[in-house]
Amino acid sequence: MSAVMPQTVSKHTAFKKLPLVDISLLFSANLADRLAASKALGKAAKDAGFLYIIGHGVSTKLIENLKTRAAQYFAQTLEEKMHDYIGNSANHSGYVPEGEEQYLNAKPDLKEAYDVGFDLQDPTKFRPMLGPDRWSNFPGFKEDVKAYYDAVFSLSNVLFRGFALALDLPEDSFTKLITAPPSQLRLVHYPFSPNAPEDRPGIGAHTDYECFTILLATADGLEVQNGAGEWIDAPMVNGTFVINIGDMMEVLSNGYYVATMHRVRKVKEERYSFPMFCACDYDTMIEPVPALITPANPSRYTPVICGEHLYAQTMQTFSYLKKRLQEGTLSLPIGAKGLSSFGHQTKQPIA
Repeated sequence: MSAVMPQTVSKHTAFKKLPLVDISLLFSANLADRLAASKALGKAAKDAGFLYIIGHGVSTKLIENLKTRAAQYFAQTLEEKMHDYIGNSANHSGYVPEGEEQYLNAKPDLKEAYDVGFDLQDPTKFRPMLGPDRWSNFPGFKEDVKAYYDAVFSLSNVLFRGFALALDLPEDSFTKLITAPPSQLRLVHYPFSPNAPEDRPGIGAHTDYECFTILLATADGLEVQNGAGEWIDAPMVNGTFVINIGDMMEVLSNGYYVATMHRVRKVKEERYSFPMFCACDYDTMIEPVPALITPANPSRYTPVICGEHLYAQTMQTFSYLKKRLQEGTLSLPIGAKGLSSFGHQTKQPIA
């Protein structure tokens, strides 16, 4: 007879649906308005780690242009898309074919993607995942994708200020750490295949590495794990973005916000998603903000360097990087953490 594992619960509530927060007041010139909006943002992040936002200010035109261009790009032949293969880039940007990523020992994901970053042009700041993007020559691709990236990057700074205010920190506590971050936008395509095995998910269960993610999707498929360990459906809601807490915000907030496990189940129709992974600057030391360390809540985290943590996690999931690790042409940063190292720090056995 197999042993029965103790049931666990996280700091998240046993929510049955994601909270929805109107963040429009975060754009107000009035501090009282921004504080009010930040409290609602912070409560949703603490209770669920996942939420919908409205009032985000990103134009419908930018969003529709992105969706259209992505669909046109992925409709090309594999041979055409492989001209942009991410394994030929200097800073991890470009096309990601199906099967390139494998998380832990899970089956390869049923998806393809195109990754772009901050598109940094200053060579003095280049890092392994930070530099000029590998842009496809596909007509209109760079123009539409970069316009969306810039708009959502601006939104991310608004959210960083909101999360700081929600923690009773100075409003620039996080944005002062953000000048040229390895924040990555992914264009992800989940082809629909009715004959695909049921045990082949779109994306297996994981937490996101960065501070938080701003997600746009075109169809359902996302599932989120609540505080009781149950998988909750997170359907697409028109006009919203989905926001979820990642590893680095868990550390910065000293566990006040917890990185949330999520996955994409086998899709029931063709699906596109556009996650923007929002990070601090590459060389930032990610550790709990001192003001959030108290006798009742001491630090439980070993500091990590933002970019090195991101790079180490990526090296453990992408085939072309894992191959270089095996060949010895790459090595993990000293103290690199294994996959899925966060999101479980605050779980306690139920008595």
